[in-house]
Amino acid sequence: MEPFLNKLKDKKIILASNSPRRQELLKGLEVEFEIRTNSVDERVPDDMKPEFVAAYLSKLKADSFADELKENEILITSDTVVIENGHVLGKPKTEDEAFDMLKSLSGATHSVMTAVTFKDYKRQLTVEDETKVTFRFLEEDEIWHYIKTYQPFDKAGAYGIQEWIGYVGVTKMEGSYFNVMGFPLHLIYEQLKKWQ
Repeated sequence: MEPFLNKLKDKKIILASNSPRRQELLKGLEVEFEIRTNSVDERVPDDMKPEFVAAYLSKLKADSFADELKENEILITSDTVVIENGHVLGKPKTEDEAFDMLKSLSGATHSVMTAVTFKDYKRQLTVEDETKVTFRFLEEDEIWHYIKTYQPFDKAGAYGIQEWIGYVGVTKMEGSYFNVMGFPLHLIYEQLKKWQ
């Protein structure tokens, strides 16, 4: 049986992400794609509201391919941010920073926002998804166990929901699980159907 999105077979899908999670998730949609990335300065204006950051960065990544796309190519870029108490939690640089992030998420509800940008040689579209995630109170030794064992330095908010900390810590979620992983698959599938 042919993949459901087989009308895209004349298109070349380009995923601009080195994230193994995003690559694995896109494979799950039965889409063939190649990886192509550009170096982007991901600094965000100081006065930007947290809820606009994911879309800003996703579009920034797409803009870096401005004149590179051929007629049959569709580019997908994405960015995920964790917003806690009105602040964006990026990727931690140190164990102490990771601990402080997870401590702030402990016993509270935060928001995960992912923006995905689709771009071809003549048009561009960005879609967004938001998920509310609630953690139970995390003991300090649990936080340290997770940091030491899983080294979550490549993850916004210092955690991966698909890892140990998600198994033992998340008590409630409103919205898409895959959005928290960094790729809202239902939206991506919907847009690729329209694009074909």
